[in-house]
Amino acid sequence: MIIHCPHCNKGNRVPAERLNQIPICGACKQELLSLPINATTANFSELLTQSVMPVIVDFWAPWCGPCKMFGPTFEASAIAHANQVLFIKVNTEAEQLLGSQWNIRSIPTLAGFKNGKEVHRVSGALPPAQLEQFVQQLLA
Repeated sequence: MIIHCPHCNKGNRVPAERLNQIPICGACKQELLSLPINATTANFSELLTQSVMPVIVDFWAPWCGPCKMFGPTFEASAIAHANQVLFIKVNTEAEQLLGSQWNIRSIPTLAGFKNGKEVHRVSGALPPAQLEQFVQQLLA
């Protein structure tokens, strides 16, 4: 699968089986999973099913004010929980099929996954303490 580096935006080919081995960007040498990954229809399913880590998906859109306000909180949590939880962002404006497939009715919506199956969902921009609770529920 192709993962665009969250640091330099360079596309990196990462075999699905290496997703859990802390992949490094070939261009900037930063960890590919240390910040949220922008998922597309092409790689979303593989990211969910191939990760042994729990996955948190932020379904958002660029025109959404609460989504923009929540972005830095989501990124800070991704940094704090790097290599423990995989943080993914799905732009529902660009990836309407994913929004429809996962029945996203309001944004932002956070969905938590374990072993490729959704286990928890919440709508709305969460403050840092509530996002931490969401993360801890997934890690439990």
